[in-house]
Amino acid sequence: MSFEQLHLIEPILKSLKAEGYTKPTPIQEKAIPVLLDRQDLLGCAQTGTGKTAAFALPILQLLHQDELYKKAPAGIKTLILTPTRELAIQIGESFAAYGKLLRIRHTVIFGGVPQKSQTDALRAGVDILIATPGRLLDLMDQRYVRLEHIKMFVLDEADRMLDMGFIHDVKKIIGRIPAKRQTIFFSATMPPEISKLADTILTNPVRVEVTPVSSTANTVKQEIYFVEKANKKNLLLHLLKGNNINTALVFTRTKHGADRVAKDLNRAGIMAEAIHGNKSQNARQRALTNFKSQETRVLVATDIAARGIDIDELSHVINYELPNIPETYVHRIGRTGRAGASGISISFCDGEEKAYLKDIQKLIGKSLPVAEDNPYAMSNTSLANATVPPRNQQQNNSRKPRFNRNAPSKSTHSSSKSGSASVHSKPSTSSHSKKSSGSTHTKSASATRRSSRDWRSISSEKNY
Repeated sequence: MSFEQLHLIEPILKSLKAEGYTKPTPIQEKAIPVLLDRQDLLGCAQTGTGKTAAFALPILQLLHQDELYKKAPAGIKTLILTPTRELAIQIGESFAAYGKLLRIRHTVIFGGVPQKSQTDALRAGVDILIATPGRLLDLMDQRYVRLEHIKMFVLDEADRMLDMGFIHDVKKIIGRIPAKRQTIFFSATMPPEISKLADTILTNPVRVEVTPVSSTANTVKQEIYFVEKANKKNLLLHLLKGNNINTALVFTRTKHGADRVAKDLNRAGIMAEAIHGNKSQNARQRALTNFKSQETRVLVATDIAARGIDIDELSHVINYELPNIPETYVHRIGRTGRAGASGISISFCDGEEKAYLKDIQKLIGKSLPVAEDNPYAMSNTSLANATVPPRNQQQNNSRKPRFNRNAPSKSTHSSSKSGSASVHSKPSTSSHSKKSSGSTHTKSASATRRSSRDWRSISSEKNY
């Protein structure tokens, strides 16, 4: 199936083509028609299955086509709630890429940073708001955000909201948006409290389940280099100065990081270019063309920008920074070793990324061999004293839910090599239940909530 067969409008199809997408993933194939039909959706899918596009594409199309939207008063029409800063940013980048030919405005708000740039964007007016719960409630309390015109509501990674202690904030937000709306609910697992929440906020939803890709190709040789963060640049230069690496696709987690790595390589006499969401389409296409023709030896990319890159003879993928989402690792190294060819994946791991490595090895079902030729190897002392990033404490359920300490832990999610999807309807829930989440608050209760949320912002949102 092609995206054209999903009846997407021409501006969106052009944007998808520019990003290198030609075929929808299983969850996109099943979810997009449901959402374009304005039905509620319950999706059981993890990050890495293409679920962001599964809800972003129909949201953009419905907002663009909806005559009521065009005539309605200015205000936020779609709210997307996600647990972490990093996921919020990634979703924002996806909306920017898919909706660049549409006149639909979006912004992203999250905690751990000054709010001024976010409130400035809100004052200017947005159609789509992507937010983490703590910062959203803060700005609602300050009256920067009003949600009375919401037509579509997306709750992304609901089970992680529970793990991070945000589920009560989520319920407060749901109680302050219109009961009459289209609701899109995604969760990798369905513990009892999440299932109960889904029953409360969804009306006669269609259920879509997708099994994510979790295995790596046998044709890709994988190895890990333990290295101090400050020595990553030196290690990369050491590896590239040899003759063993003809071309390399280097991954970073941020746009700034991609620019910095490319700049360091060029200073050392190694031809490199960076591609990410801030680059124009012409600049990205030019960089990709130069890389395919081997005029450029190294292409440094973020995960969003690297989607759609298809190079049959790519010899090496280098994870300059390990991804904090294990499925992303599988997608990254899948850029090499294609069509039966061999490939090599090299990953750098500093002390703060050890938990990311643990998640990756758990997903793929094997340990990565440690590289022997490492002149910048991390000392045993540094490895022993490595700190665990908050993100992965949450991923591994080492931190219990703050409000419901008796909630069941996330179940182990078994995965198959190829994605598959199934769809079936869920029993109807009355629209009256959507209103039941609302509640009133006294001044003292509001102050207590603010104090609790501020503490969580420091512990959970600061680094994301």
